[in-house]
Amino acid sequence: MIYILPLFSVLLGLSVSFWLKPKNKTNLKLLLAFSGSFLLSLTVLHLLPEVYQSQNKMVGLFIMLGILFQITLEFFSKGAEHGHVHGHEKMNQMPWLLFLSLCIHAFLEGFPIAQHHELAFGIAIHHLPIAVILTTFFLKAQLNEKSVFLFMFTFALMTPIGTFLSVELHLLSEYNLYITAVVIGILFHISSTIIFESSEAHKFNIAKISVIVLGIFLAYLL
Repeated sequence: MIYILPLFSVLLGLSVSFWLKPKNKTNLKLLLAFSGSFLLSLTVLHLLPEVYQSQNKMVGLFIMLGILFQITLEFFSKGAEHGHVHGHEKMNQMPWLLFLSLCIHAFLEGFPIAQHHELAFGIAIHHLPIAVILTTFFLKAQLNEKSVFLFMFTFALMTPIGTFLSVELHLLSEYNLYITAVVIGILFHISSTIIFESSEAHKFNIAKISVIVLGIFLAYLL
């Protein structure tokens, strides 16, 4: 399940964009707001307490490094990790910098899932609207459909690969605390950005607040 959920969510988003071609941006923004709230709550309620139980003074530093690393990735991805894509001009070739930054982001997200299975739900819910938005953007930019499929399928594989390596490579176990701290920083930045960017002019309405509260509540139950 920890491998299937993140993979399936991206493939589902890909399928929705290819065949249903969604045009209702409001529903996507609500799903984004829910995913950001759910992911942030999982991070605060489950990941953060565990890393600080170690009483390792380097944990906070590695969390901040994770935030800085994600900001650096977004320099190349232009914020695609949280559904921030604009423009519909025709593309002449695959945006490789976007591809690499998204894959690195998704790969690192997979590491804590091995120890925190509930995070698989958060990553899956996070990736679903991103996959819909990215696929729709690429199709409107008239990128080759085979290239779009390969792009998104590779992106879908990255999180399960990260989880698999975390389980199988025992050499990584001694660095697990620091890797998790870096991922916490990444998730902090991504989830909080999603919550604010899913609102027009950073304004909240009842629907947005409701899905954010729902995300917090469901994360608390896990």
